[in-house]
Amino acid sequence: MPLLKNIIIQKESENNVRQWHLNREQYIAMVSAIAISLAAFTYISAEFLGNYLYEKRLHKIKNNYVTITKNLEILKERLSQIDEHVDQIEEKDLAIRSYAGMPEIDNEIRKLGIGGRSLESVKIFDNFAPVINKELATLELDVEKLSREVNLELNSYSSIYEKVQEDIRRISMIPSIRPVEEGYLNSTFGYRIDPIDNVKRFHQGQDITVKTGTPIYAPADGIVKRAYYAGGFGNHIKLQHGAGYTTLYAHLSKIKVKHGQKVKRGDIIGLTGNTGRSTAPHLHYEIHHNGNPQNPLDYFFSEAK
Repeated sequence: MPLLKNIIIQKESENNVRQWHLNREQYIAMVSAIAISLAAFTYISAEFLGNYLYEKRLHKIKNNYVTITKNLEILKERLSQIDEHVDQIEEKDLAIRSYAGMPEIDNEIRKLGIGGRSLESVKIFDNFAPVINKELATLELDVEKLSREVNLELNSYSSIYEKVQEDIRRISMIPSIRPVEEGYLNSTFGYRIDPIDNVKRFHQGQDITVKTGTPIYAPADGIVKRAYYAGGFGNHIKLQHGAGYTTLYAHLSKIKVKHGQKVKRGDIIGLTGNTGRSTAPHLHYEIHHNGNPQNPLDYFFSEAK
């Protein structure tokens, strides 16, 4: 059989040459062996590399899983703490509403505030493990629940704030302090014998005996409606406070405000005296609500200023 090829291998350190003579079958066998060896090597290398990369990726996934699990536990703990704070806020909300004279939030409304989707309807990430995905879904529902509860409480506190502000505004209009410091409560509210003509008449105010020049304080916020001398009242002032309240101060020695002027509770509006139909220095003080005279003693909640 004819030779297919000569393969010559020569060593550089020697002059002799060795030759191998291969026939077709031997050549094919040798090439096949080399090809098989290369294929086997390639397969083994690829298998090894694939396993190595898989193990590396698996290790990374396991580390990520551990990290995610720890973070989930931390989030669950924080959500639990926030939930406790919301419960405390709800208790305070109930107490404040009771103090402000406001009705409680109905339980049905609170239930609407914590409604939401079912766990099965929540889908986070498909590539997460089922356990992680379930935990994330549960956390999302918890966050939605807390978000609705917080919004409900924010709305509640907004309503309470508006109610309190309205109460403050209304209270600021109610005469609630003595118009003068100290002094002797003389002729009281109701029927009495008039000290000048000895006729029984209804006395619509409270007389407070004080020396001339004693400061008179506005008992509530208001606007000056009258500030002048008139007959039996002498120098007098009338304040309109709002909410149906007006007050009147008579027999003054000096008026310190003008018609249309706004005053605040505690402002000095005049000085006591003995002008008009009066027998001695004193302050005649009247309170009217919706046009009806009121007993001023019922409104002395605190001292002047």
